Amino acid sequence: MKTLCIIILTLIPFSTFSQIEITGVVLDSKNHPVEGANIYIEGSYDGATSTETGAFKFQTSETGIQTLIVSFLSFETYQQTADITAFSNMTIKLRENVNALDAVVISAGTFEAGDASKISVLKPLDVVTTASALGDYVGAIQTLPGTTTVAEDGRLFVRGGDAGETQIFIDGIRVFTPYTPTTNNIPTRGRYSPFLFDGISFSTGGYSAEFGQALSSVLLLNTINEPDQNKTDIGIMSVGGSLGHTKKWEKRSLSVNGSYINLAPYVALFPDRNDWERPFNGGSGEAVFRQKFNSGLLKLYTAFESGGFAVTQEDINVPEGVYFKLKNNNLYFNGSYRGMLTDNWSIFGGLSYTHAKNKFKRLSDNIIDAENAIHAKFKLKRRFNNRLKVQAGAEYFSTDFNEQFESFMSERLSYGFKNNISAVFTEADVVFSKKFALKGGVRFEYSELFKQSTVSPRLSLAYKTSNNSQVSLAYGHFYQNPDNNILKFNQDLNAQKTTHYILNYQLNRDGQIFRAEAFYKDYKSLVKYDTEFADFTSNYNNQGFAYAQGIDLFWRDNSSVKNIDYWISYSFLDSERNYLNYPEAATPNFANTHNLSIVGKYWIEKWKSQVGVSYNFASGRTYTDPNRDGFLNLKTKSFNNLSLNWAYLVTPQKILYLSVNNVLGFNNINGYQYANIPDANGNFTSRALKPAADQFFFIGFFWTISEKGTDNQLNNL
Repeated sequence: MKTLCIIILTLIPFSTFSQIEITGVVLDSKNHPVEGANIYIEGSYDGATSTETGAFKFQTSETGIQTLIVSFLSFETYQQTADITAFSNMTIKLRENVNALDAVVISAGTFEAGDASKISVLKPLDVVTTASALGDYVGAIQTLPGTTTVAEDGRLFVRGGDAGETQIFIDGIRVFTPYTPTTNNIPTRGRYSPFLFDGISFSTGGYSAEFGQALSSVLLLNTINEPDQNKTDIGIMSVGGSLGHTKKWEKRSLSVNGSYINLAPYVALFPDRNDWERPFNGGSGEAVFRQKFNSGLLKLYTAFESGGFAVTQEDINVPEGVYFKLKNNNLYFNGSYRGMLTDNWSIFGGLSYTHAKNKFKRLSDNIIDAENAIHAKFKLKRRFNNRLKVQAGAEYFSTDFNEQFESFMSERLSYGFKNNISAVFTEADVVFSKKFALKGGVRFEYSELFKQSTVSPRLSLAYKTSNNSQVSLAYGHFYQNPDNNILKFNQDLNAQKTTHYILNYQLNRDGQIFRAEAFYKDYKSLVKYDTEFADFTSNYNNQGFAYAQGIDLFWRDNSSVKNIDYWISYSFLDSERNYLNYPEAATPNFANTHNLSIVGKYWIEKWKSQVGVSYNFASGRTYTDPNRDGFLNLKTKSFNNLSLNWAYLVTPQKILYLSVNNVLGFNNINGYQYANIPDANGNFTSRALKPAADQFFFIGFFWTISEKGTDNQLNNL
């Protein structure tokens, strides 16, 4: 027993003196000491905190191979695995956490909207609460800088590009026919309900190599990933009605909605400048099915629409007016899967199918066109660490377009085209620090119709100039095939090209965003033809060219004044084109030099109401007066529109909504039409092209029935 005690007493001091001392200093990337960092041996209680000089020291009884961990807020966690004896007199440099909220963000040319965005310019709900938007997501986007006001058209015209240069995607998959068809001087609308989307990304240029076949812009719409409860939505409107329902299960959900629009009662109360035989009426429906898996989400989205109208419009060359009749059917299906393969690998796959059929009658001409189109995409993304992410993918576009023309002056004609485009792309996000980031990529495309290959490099840089501000640069090549109205007559052409150069400054404070962006676009290989209208007799080539340059400004503030949210957009645009049947380079008639939008929203707590105001100004657009020398030689007067809306919360789930477009009744003019032949005095007479109606009134009652009894849109304002 005595011998055992001697052995134990001998081992105790040996054990005490066998502890290893861990020492070192913690610095940041600029060699400044980091005070308060936590340093410890993984899986043990041994550790310390760095001093004001960054120094640390502690003892441990751990032996062998161990992992030393150093962590501190806003820095990446440092780990080193080695023999315990190596953790002595260490110099540890922590790298900034590039995923922090105040880290730099690639933002040149892109406006984000949604909770997932670090810098959100618009909220999805802004689509339905902006007075001038009239519930159309395209109308809300038109209050952002970079867009131009072409009131009689309704589509997106971005930075000197025509409407066909902007492509729209739902959940990353192309929408081939995003707008309802229409006729002269009656603006179109986007087909899809804004309530099914929770994220919008609007790129006015310099967008990712993932997206092609767009010369000017891409608009990305993301459907809601996960509804929060079961609910039913009922809408009764002055122009029709709507009904929707969302059912939620544990790992799946289904949202469906349908609407019927009939403008006949409205036109009877408020006649416009058109002679309607049958005002627009039609029905539409949408459905989104979502299935959650352990590591991914499957979405199936479908939308259909059927509608039409018949109208006689004034025409200076046709005394009895021009009769126009339209019947449209459109089906769109979109399926996508997004998920994780491992902790570092993610996968995306998607497919869309579009079937669109239009029947037109204009005077004695009958036209039927049908388009069947498919878009398939596959993408893999590898996250190496917080500072390097690489994605690569492939996609395939297939379009089959056919048109039939019949007139008493000619026998029935059938024509069209088929075009398949294959593309691959790769892109890397490199974050050098919280202040400096880079996105670089390249896109390869091959058109089977043209037997042409194109290469599109893309590059974006961003540098953080302060805690709240940054500057960004973007450069890229972009290609797009001519649109259907050209290809249906001639396929012996090439893809059109533009090059983007963008410089962006952005300031982001609590509740306030300021953006200033300068851009230059250089167009080449635009399509030209030598007749008044594109047809079989035209001679086509790719010798057209253009440029567009300007400055966009944006300011949004929802924090300076209680219950007031507003934004101001201004764009200056200088653009000239020589394309289509232009005899010379000139400013196109869809380009406004100056565009201004002011949108304000005021929440009145006592009245449980939100009052909205939207003012749009656009300088005059060019037109050709044949009584003068030159082409596109005059400009219309400026466009003005002041719109008001009022949303009243009757009960937590019942909303009464009223809006008036152009409340002051500005007498806007979209352009002029001239007679084909001069009068006896040699002058070409003209008439002003005015909107079908100077004002539009809307009243709606919306009722949400939800299981929680609290779900309503005004609570999200």
